[in-house]
Amino acid sequence: MQVTTESKFIGLGVAGNFAGHLEQAGEASDFVAVVVRDTSAPKALFPFYVPGHPGQLGVFPLSEKAIFLPEAAVSGDEKVQIEPEVVLWCELEYAGTQVAAIHPRAFGAYNDCSIRRPNAKKISEKKNWGEESKGLAANLLPLSHFSAGCELDDYRIACYLERDGELHAYGVDSAAVDYSYFHQQLLDWAIDKFNHQQDEGPAEHIQGLLAQAGYPSHALISIGATRYTPFGETHFLKPGDTACVLVYPASRYGESDIRDAIRSRQFGPDVSVLLQAVKTR
Repeated sequence: MQVTTESKFIGLGVAGNFAGHLEQAGEASDFVAVVVRDTSAPKALFPFYVPGHPGQLGVFPLSEKAIFLPEAAVSGDEKVQIEPEVVLWCELEYAGTQVAAIHPRAFGAYNDCSIRRPNAKKISEKKNWGEESKGLAANLLPLSHFSAGCELDDYRIACYLERDGELHAYGVDSAAVDYSYFHQQLLDWAIDKFNHQQDEGPAEHIQGLLAQAGYPSHALISIGATRYTPFGETHFLKPGDTACVLVYPASRYGESDIRDAIRSRQFGPDVSVLLQAVKTR
């Protein structure tokens, strides 16, 4: 299945669902004042696309082919990094205006491409800077359920940067089951954030954003970025690069198979593939 501008959905991300990522991204300090009952819990839901929003969040940011850098990133004033994630395409079930249940129906590769802005007040200020500023694989894979033993349990997340003909490991190749919150625990946490998260610190009032979007029937939820390799932590996107995020079944492929597949541009139908050329306007 494919997600387009015609799809009725809100786009949201989970912040802090992979141990160590926020520290590497320089964002841990943003959440110092965020109170969590469980120290391993994610920190917040944040919006990256809200149809009907009057500001930047109302711009459809997803692309399967390209990332267009913000102007300041070309001059070097801002730094942009790939954020490799699994994304879930979900049906939302409402009880009045409250989200009563989340039903994941498909999953795939996602690039929560982010500007490193230390002084940003909200997470979303680092996320959607216009058209083709985020990445979503064209081929999302069906998900029959989201509990132990589901299709996604076999999958891993790989991330590479292709630069000047060389392929560099950018994210630590990671199992999807290694997310801090996963399966029903993640869904229960997200339902609570949909209904109760307030406009505090770096977080935003999700209920208000749902209302702006007309209480959409679906949500595209990116469930957290993996840790960076030393290369990924210290290298930022520039024109001519290709950002590569792949979600692949570990029972059928190893890391060397994935690298060979990127080089040859030949992928199995059970791999969700996102290859984005990095460009400027």
